Amino acid sequence: MDWLCWPRFDSSPVFAGILDLEHGGRWQITPSLLDHTERKYVENSNVLQTMFHCHGGKAVLTDLMPVAAEDTKKRALLPENEIIRQVECTEGNVQIEVTYQPRPDYGRTAGKLRDGGKLGIRTEFGSGVYWLRSSQPLRVEGDRAHAWFVLHAGDALQFSLTYAEDAPAVLPPLGEWTSQRIEATVLWWQQWVGKLHYEGAYRGPVIRSALALKMLTYAPSGAIVAAATTSLPERIGGPLNWDYRYCWLRDASLTVRAFLGLGYDAEADAFMNWLMYATALTQPELRILYTVFGENAPKERELEFLTGYKQSRPVRVGNAARNQLQLDVYGEVIDAAAQYAYAGRSFGRDEQKVLIGFAEYAMKNWNRADEGIWEPRSGPAKHTDSRLLCWTALDRMIKLVERGCVQGAPVNDMKRERKKILHDIKQNAWNSKLQSYTGVLGGDNMDASLLRIAYYGFEHANSDRMRSTYALLRQRLGAGDLLYRYRGGSSEGAFGICSFWEVEYLALGGGTLDDARNLFERVVRYQNDVGLFSEEIDPNTGEALGNFPQAFTHVGLISAALSISERERGKRQLPHREHTAEENHAEKEVAA
Repeated sequence: MDWLCWPRFDSSPVFAGILDLEHGGRWQITPSLLDHTERKYVENSNVLQTMFHCHGGKAVLTDLMPVAAEDTKKRALLPENEIIRQVECTEGNVQIEVTYQPRPDYGRTAGKLRDGGKLGIRTEFGSGVYWLRSSQPLRVEGDRAHAWFVLHAGDALQFSLTYAEDAPAVLPPLGEWTSQRIEATVLWWQQWVGKLHYEGAYRGPVIRSALALKMLTYAPSGAIVAAATTSLPERIGGPLNWDYRYCWLRDASLTVRAFLGLGYDAEADAFMNWLMYATALTQPELRILYTVFGENAPKERELEFLTGYKQSRPVRVGNAARNQLQLDVYGEVIDAAAQYAYAGRSFGRDEQKVLIGFAEYAMKNWNRADEGIWEPRSGPAKHTDSRLLCWTALDRMIKLVERGCVQGAPVNDMKRERKKILHDIKQNAWNSKLQSYTGVLGGDNMDASLLRIAYYGFEHANSDRMRSTYALLRQRLGAGDLLYRYRGGSSEGAFGICSFWEVEYLALGGGTLDDARNLFERVVRYQNDVGLFSEEIDPNTGEALGNFPQAFTHVGLISAALSISERERGKRQLPHREHTAEENHAEKEVAA
């Protein structure tokens, strides 16, 4: 275990070995005479098992963060933060080495370990304290605890690592109590998966993606972080290393669609509550990203004392994108609210005012240059995707008013501006020489966000313009079965969600149903051995690149699977994808 941040995703890690093997700190449970290992999750759960195949025996390591049902919480005092690890010999004899070396604050501080006897090993840092309890004693040696054990078939070692900050530490017992908590956690996850409504052909990958999203959720607020890590490189040895432990509004629309589409209403409610709370704090302007409590993300800084993953430097914490203007987020937020309303939810008067304020901001600012969806840090430009999402913001707000979900919006003004944006995109984002939409107005570059033109209903997936755009995009950005997000100066990997956008484009009518199915099945093979995706993929080796696991990729997988399932069942697409008579008339004017 070489990465762990408590109590929040963006807290300083106690183990950061993934960013510096020598100084980062880790908690290692390793057998000697190891032949090979296999990993899997216990079926329909987030309980991980690693099978050790050794010369002379076999063992299973089980890792989990225990989950408790509400009635269990009422009956027992449980730690707020805990990891349970259990290694059990299942065959023959296995020698196990255990090394526990906490290095708080990204490895900057050597952990001061105190042997508390039967209570365990105590490590204090700041206002918090870590307790490691083990069923067999470890020996404290300076800044680490270490021991060797020989396990025979049927023998097991159990460990519990807890963290307490404000409240007194709770030190749970080991033995039978631990075994029961492992069983209860597996059952909790399997019952949670049992609520999933999806019955399509890709149930396995959809379940794993839903489980990943749940694990990326900060329970106290309902926020979902982009990834659990910082500074895992988009190019090995390169400088494209960013901190993704925050909440990007760009994920909002797909996240709400994923939860509602799978039947996870409680998760959709929690996420929307966080979304409305966080965005209300900055209205009418929106930030690009927020912390799990809706605060501004910290300033970006470099940790020069860390060597980085596979010597990929610099290691960064915080994110400078917090100060960028990215107009697409207005459409993402209002589209998420529209999907939420279409599912039968309602908004209070204050929430309606907040949403109207965002739509009005998009109405007044859509023509500005911005940084765009990919945050290239190369300066503002007039991005097609940003205008598309401003159009979406106004389109969804108009429809929310027409459905009676929102009151008081200046609909006539919004219709006028929506028409202007439509004309602007149709005329200035279309390159007649290339017969394609382009990433920037008046340009000739391509980026994969152009596939979203069909998803948001601006243009039908099977229109002549979208078909020719898709053909050129596949020609320029294709990487075998995958897609690059754009072709830039850096040799980054193919971008995970873009391939699922392509699947969804085909499912929406840009290709046949078989086209969509076949591509989905080829892309999903790039998942790792336990079904997880990173931000990017090396198309030559299949190696995961960028931060991990990546919520954006997994919500894209779910959305693509839902679109395939909807087309299989002949179900009409979401109501907000229908064009009005006014829009059709405007399109005819542009064509003329």
